[in-house]
Amino acid sequence: MTRPYLRAALGVLTLLVLVPAAAAGQDAPRTPWGDPDLQGTYTNKTITPLERPEALGDKVFLTDEEIAEQEQARVQRNQDLLEAPPRRTVAGGNVGGYNNFWLDGGTRPTNRTSLIVDPPNGRLPARTADAAARKAAHDEAYPVDGPFDSYEDLELNDRCLVWSAGPPMLPSAYNNNFIVLQTPTHVVIYAEMIHDTRIIPIDGRGHVPTSIRQWHGDARGHWEGDTLVVETTNLRKTTANAGAVGGDPILLRMANGRSDDTLTVTERFTRSGPDSLHYEFTIDDPTHFTQAVSGEFPFTAFPADELPFLFEYACHEGNYSMTNILGGERAQERATDQP
Repeated sequence: MTRPYLRAALGVLTLLVLVPAAAAGQDAPRTPWGDPDLQGTYTNKTITPLERPEALGDKVFLTDEEIAEQEQARVQRNQDLLEAPPRRTVAGGNVGGYNNFWLDGGTRPTNRTSLIVDPPNGRLPARTADAAARKAAHDEAYPVDGPFDSYEDLELNDRCLVWSAGPPMLPSAYNNNFIVLQTPTHVVIYAEMIHDTRIIPIDGRGHVPTSIRQWHGDARGHWEGDTLVVETTNLRKTTANAGAVGGDPILLRMANGRSDDTLTVTERFTRSGPDSLHYEFTIDDPTHFTQAVSGEFPFTAFPADELPFLFEYACHEGNYSMTNILGGERAQERATDQP
């Protein structure tokens, strides 16, 4: 099922966005009203992991040869999986994951060994003692393998509520494309994943009251030179599973678990070339992590004459995982109850 209301909204916004114009004497392209022009269709897919593998120690950067080797290995792996005979549960470990035909996580790494750049070890910082206790209680109450007594026991992505549209905008296994639109007062980021749309005011207005929580938080943007800075607060917490599989690898919504939350996600978007944006993020939550965590990686634009369409992601409309998981749990209970 299509989503005509989103298409209509994007159509209106598109009418508001005029043809980009490069200001004379300036390197970065500018909108007709003078802001840096970030508009375009981008992908953020990369095979670089969020955290640096422990075996790499303090190695921060890859050599050109290592980048080429990793890319070739991923290309070969994709080809091998594509040509392999279907074998249920092998690729990805999920029932129905016959091969990686539906996956599109890219083949090329960045020049770094992790998306995380701070802490310097490229890994998530330690949790506070209170956060560790909350996570232990959460994991005991909501084990990843069930039992699934109701829809509330399932991941947020199983429930089609939150995936990886941001913040932060981390690469996923597929649907890694975005459209960036601008007006004088707003920046809009339209995500291929579940077609989430982040509408970010840049007109100086303040955040909504802390009592108002939203799945993607309350975002406010401003310009620092040629960089768009987006600060997001008011992320909605969940007492059920925090969407750790695919949707929220940093467990932001689990971090947002106290009445005195100070969780803030800051993102920075900078035009780094005619076909790229430099993306940075910082997660600051002293109630959850012992220090802030930051990362960076590129967004690559599709050429204007090769713009892809964004695949429809009919998540709610075709969400069989809910009924299948809950139905499977009921079937398992019946089998267990039988003598």
